[in-house]
Amino acid sequence: TVNQSARKGSVLDFSLSASDIKKTVDRLISEAKETYDAVAAQTNPTFDNVVVPLATRENKRGADYAVITFLQNVSTDKEVRDASTEAEEKLEAFEIESRMREDLYKVVHAVYSNKAEMEKLGDEDRRLVEKMELQFQQSGLGLNSDDRNRLGEIRKQLSELGIKFSRNVNENDGRETFTREELAGLPDSFFDGRDTEIIDGVEKYIVTTKYPDMVPVMQLATSEKTRRKLLVTNEQRCPENIELMQEAIALRLEAAQLLGYKTHAEFVLVEKMAKTPKAVMDFEQDLRGKLNELARGELKEYEDAKRADKKAAGEEYDGLFIWDFRYYANLIKERKHSVSEEEVKQYLPMKEVTRGILDIYQNMLSLRFAKVDNPPVWHPDVEMYEVWEAKDDEFVGHFYLDLYPRDAKYNHAAVWPIRAGYTKEDGTHEYPVAAMVANFPKATPSAPALLTHNDAITLLHELGHVFHGICSLTKWGRFHGTQTEGDFVEAPSQMLENWGWEPSVLSQFAVHHKTGEPIPADLIKRMVAAKNEGAGLFNLRQVFFGLFDMAIHDTVDGKVDAKDVYNHLREEVSLFNNGDADTWGMATFGHMMGGYDAGYYGYLWSEVFSADMYASRFLKDGVDSPKTGMDYRCEILRPGGSRDASVSLEKFLGRKPNNKAFLRSIGLESS
Repeated sequence: TVNQSARKGSVLDFSLSASDIKKTVDRLISEAKETYDAVAAQTNPTFDNVVVPLATRENKRGADYAVITFLQNVSTDKEVRDASTEAEEKLEAFEIESRMREDLYKVVHAVYSNKAEMEKLGDEDRRLVEKMELQFQQSGLGLNSDDRNRLGEIRKQLSELGIKFSRNVNENDGRETFTREELAGLPDSFFDGRDTEIIDGVEKYIVTTKYPDMVPVMQLATSEKTRRKLLVTNEQRCPENIELMQEAIALRLEAAQLLGYKTHAEFVLVEKMAKTPKAVMDFEQDLRGKLNELARGELKEYEDAKRADKKAAGEEYDGLFIWDFRYYANLIKERKHSVSEEEVKQYLPMKEVTRGILDIYQNMLSLRFAKVDNPPVWHPDVEMYEVWEAKDDEFVGHFYLDLYPRDAKYNHAAVWPIRAGYTKEDGTHEYPVAAMVANFPKATPSAPALLTHNDAITLLHELGHVFHGICSLTKWGRFHGTQTEGDFVEAPSQMLENWGWEPSVLSQFAVHHKTGEPIPADLIKRMVAAKNEGAGLFNLRQVFFGLFDMAIHDTVDGKVDAKDVYNHLREEVSLFNNGDADTWGMATFGHMMGGYDAGYYGYLWSEVFSADMYASRFLKDGVDSPKTGMDYRCEILRPGGSRDASVSLEKFLGRKPNNKAFLRSIGLESS
């Protein structure tokens, strides 16, 4: 790291070569071994001579580990990306192996079992010991050596499968070519600067399955044939991932049963707010029942619209298909509320929106951001910001924004908590660092970069994760920021999406890119009305993903055909037909191989809490109330995972949370 003034902490170095990455991996592993050996040799284990050195090593290695494993997602150099992927594999394998060290478990368990020692610890320290104990147990340290070795092998294989799966998804974009006519319905801006090729003397436009191509085509292309073709191409990507997912399902079950759990879901949920598969299934089925009431009415409207389209084209109506979902959702929204994505986009120039959203966060959280000139970053598009306390000269942390698409870059939107804040050994504080990566549209020759409203909501959401990291203040890195229960981690970000629907907030940054006129109040009104248009079907789709996840992970015998279950459940729950093409959409469902296994329900679960926080505090006190913003920062963001999320929620709400606000927010009065 390059040192700046101590007051700002150090700035991270992302300009690593493949060989720098290899050296760092070797150094991290040898330093860890040294610490582990010294700790394991303790004959009189205490919190100070066992747990503190282990957690201090976690604190210190965090940023190095994060930087070298992050680069696979953003570097333009293939050698660096490969070295980064390899580094992650090597470090993961080492961590798995270390968690299997009986000599380490013995000393940690001795501290955990020492009542007098545990009683004198503060809350966060005690939680640290409990989590370490559970981690060792879940790594099989209570098992005989054969079972334990098998568990180690399984975990290594699972880690490799996950990395392979995600690499396949990132590197195998589908592409199709269409004539301008086949892309009727798409705006001129879609063709601006788009690559073409001549096929049999006809000029065709190249359209990929990447988000900025896929979404507009699925929403706007009037040709059902075109939508079907692109969707099928997308859902026939990565056939090799079908087998990888099946292997993972079987291995996860075997591991869970070795540890004494009936199913993989049961094993995962021990550390979540939900606690049991039954709680998740009750939640999903209850919601599904309520959503069905809404969805049936919506479906009828989609059907009527498609029947009319077919009649006008002189074709037979043959039902609603997966590729119709976004198109008719968009069409009905525009018809009923005359809200066109294109019209809204004109008021959402990237520059102004980013500035406006950063202002919202500054005001709400009492912070001040300073953009860094000529920052040391991994690509010229990347921006770097310093964060300071608004009221005094106290430095808080750094964040990076890498917002535009480029080849071989991570192709969704996500935040990497690059460095945790924690208390250093000398009592000073390490400053947190977070990076947001997204794929928003770039400026074209004729217009600045314009966002869809959905993009603006994504920006609000992901920045919510950034500031969860920046505002967190914990003693130990492992509890910092977004290191909360997995079914709570989305709630703070989901709550902040509400700001993108608040008229008083939107008018601050939504200005027409040509005239500078603020977005008309009437348009905002129509957008808000349109917001819940299709909420039944949209949320049923989320329920489908959650139920698919439970279907493959809450099984006692592992006899599930993931492809088949995915296709069947999708028709049954989301109410759209799959059509007759042989597809395998689950092969690009990265969540199942990227840490959301038996956890996808968490998106809706946390929506319930986010709606409650928003309605009960921010709507009541005023969305720009600095006091509520500060309460939020102190009770929800600051503790990170250093206490149970249910405690943080109750402190902020002043009561236990409930789902009334969520059901109201999507247009269902709670009975």
